[in-house]
Amino acid sequence: MPVGNALRSILVGTAVLVLGAALRAQDVIIVANGNVPVASITETQLRDIFTGARTRFENGPRAVPVVLRGGPAHEVFLHRHVGDTPDEFRVRWRKAVFTGQGSMPREFATEAELLNYVESTPGAIGYVSRMQGTAGVKTLAIAGR
Repeated sequence: MPVGNALRSILVGTAVLVLGAALRAQDVIIVANGNVPVASITETQLRDIFTGARTRFENGPRAVPVVLRGGPAHEVFLHRHVGDTPDEFRVRWRKAVFTGQGSMPREFATEAELLNYVESTPGAIGYVSRMQGTAGVKTLAIAGR
């Protein structure tokens, strides 16, 4: 391999690593159906909703967690807010389904699909990497941040 190609490969590899690290360093935006009667949520409440330990928001309405099928935003959300890897998250929910203690959160391939579902589903809560103008969706602050 000529020196120019080797250098180019090293630079591209380095750029991919830096970009991956930058994506992992970002946080996600917590989104909910516009009619959810809360403006913020604690880390514990968020984790409990996404692990199935809690099925309702603080003020009583049913919480409907939804997730992305994969990608950087999914990994960041699980790591920072649930404390799981994607595999651990999947195993946790499969166990809940198998034992009859819950059903898997609905998964979406894109953030736009997730936002559309959140907009049209009472109690829906999810996450995105950036907010797109969706009228029936609001962002939730993480209490204590």
